[in-house]
Amino acid sequence: MTSTLINSALPRLNAPTLHRLPNGLTIIAEQLPVEAVNLSLWLGVGSAVESDDINGMAHFLEHMIFKGTQRLQSGEFEQRIEQRGAVTNAATSQDYTYYYITTAPQDFAQLAPLQIDVVLNAAIPDDAFERERLVVLEEIRRSEDNPRRRTYYRSMETAFERLPYRRPVLGPAEVIAGLKPQQMRDFHATWYRPQSMTAAVVGNLPVEQLIDIVAEGFAHCDVAHSTEVFPPKLPDASPESAFTEITRQEHIDPSLQQARLVMMWRVPGMVDLLQTYALDVLASVLGYGRTARLVWDLREERGLVSSISVSNMTYTQQGVFYISAQLPVEHLEAVEAAIVQHMRKLQTELITEAEIQRVRTLVANRYIFSNETPSDRAGLYGYYHAVMGDLAPALLYPVHIQALTAADLQAAAQQYLSPDAYGAVILRP
Repeated sequence: MTSTLINSALPRLNAPTLHRLPNGLTIIAEQLPVEAVNLSLWLGVGSAVESDDINGMAHFLEHMIFKGTQRLQSGEFEQRIEQRGAVTNAATSQDYTYYYITTAPQDFAQLAPLQIDVVLNAAIPDDAFERERLVVLEEIRRSEDNPRRRTYYRSMETAFERLPYRRPVLGPAEVIAGLKPQQMRDFHATWYRPQSMTAAVVGNLPVEQLIDIVAEGFAHCDVAHSTEVFPPKLPDASPESAFTEITRQEHIDPSLQQARLVMMWRVPGMVDLLQTYALDVLASVLGYGRTARLVWDLREERGLVSSISVSNMTYTQQGVFYISAQLPVEHLEAVEAAIVQHMRKLQTELITEAEIQRVRTLVANRYIFSNETPSDRAGLYGYYHAVMGDLAPALLYPVHIQALTAADLQAAAQQYLSPDAYGAVILRP
């Protein structure tokens, strides 16, 4: 068991220590002089590992994790956490699931083993499974009542033809209605094992003590693993080809007051981080802040849209460059044409140094602000290590952004953001 201080010679805010246990668990620890400790347990396991017939299992399991173990009755974990004024929560996405607890430093040694127990040793009792199924089904109904989520779901079905990102993380109601408790126990036994987990722990205790508490918590958990080869064989995860023409889908949504327009390009995601950095900057140039190109042109100056946003969505297997606008129906054609012109301009004219510097400053400030609390840092470390198996991109992100030139950005736009080939989804009221 060895601990390594990550890139300690590099000048920056962060100095985490990485420690690997013989059981395959990676612990990332850092002392931060804030009177709290956050333990985040990350798994590179989300809806993307599911087959269609269990779509939604990872999220449903997230709910069931808190329903007790052999040592803890259902509800006892939350009760003991709240008695100490600590907080806990969890989230599931396409590429990951994570669980966290934030405690006072003096309570961490007592509460951390409870968090580890509920995640590793979930009992998944039949009666609790049936009760929680109703909760998840209600969550699916609420998400389908949300115009932003409906727009996103329909857009992902256009963005991807084959990759699992085209499916909702929550899963379809009909699939959730048919799941069995034993299927969930098998899913848990297959994926919830130390070698697929990263424990990121940050707070005001010495690093050695943080590591010892987490390691001891895992040592006392008798995990029932699947006997399958790990990790299991997954479906074809190769990236999908870029759009070769304009692929358009239109829907009528009577609940809307205004139309929605989404335009999308398939981009590398985490497969090619150097290109992803450039696309992140392009997204900020187009859509981050009032003076960003699309915001200023289409909302502030011309009043064609009520809102417009730009995101470079970075998934493990592939990404999506995603532009979304809310606008009056009569402006749909003009707005799409204007966005196409902006994309063409990115390919033919170099971005000004002033625009690049604005984004560099934004990125640097956001990075500083997102490093202030133990939960911020544990989340940053857990995400990158669980999803990528590497901490360096998390720690060096601002450095890569600062190094990009106007020529780099133009090259990324020319390679990935064709004004003549993209996916478009329109929802009309």
